[in-house]
Amino acid sequence: MSTSAVLSTPPAAAGVAAAHFAARLSFEADVSDVHADLASGTPGFVLVDSRSLESWEQGHLPGAAHLPTAEIAARAAEVVPAGSVVVTYCWGPGCNGATRAALAFARLGYQVKEMLGGYEYWVREGFDTQTFLGLRKNDVDPLTAPASGAACAC
Repeated sequence: MSTSAVLSTPPAAAGVAAAHFAARLSFEADVSDVHADLASGTPGFVLVDSRSLESWEQGHLPGAAHLPTAEIAARAAEVVPAGSVVVTYCWGPGCNGATRAALAFARLGYQVKEMLGGYEYWVREGFDTQTFLGLRKNDVDPLTAPASGAACAC
């Protein structure tokens, strides 16, 4: 008889799990949700790219403001209106730059969420990126989104 690797640590009680997952959603947004809100013009947040100038120029999300993490404390008020909700992003899941940027904004009193997947998953889901040459169309990676380009509706 084998022992379950999954159940070797029992799952949390339903109420504890609900609180955990609700808390996670209050701290995080995914690229599909950010894209949907930007595409529809839904107000309510400022999207901030916390990467370097060189990274920003290589490509960034249309509609994002550029504010490298090291400059947030000094420049947040000139880039992000007081009282705004901030959504931060950096390179991707292998980078904690968006987390550090979110922490910097939170320390300044902003409500903030981190965009999961960052620039990498934005590109992999086939959403356009912006460079000094204009909008760049990206192909959908079928490992991250439906190849048809339709929303995953998860």
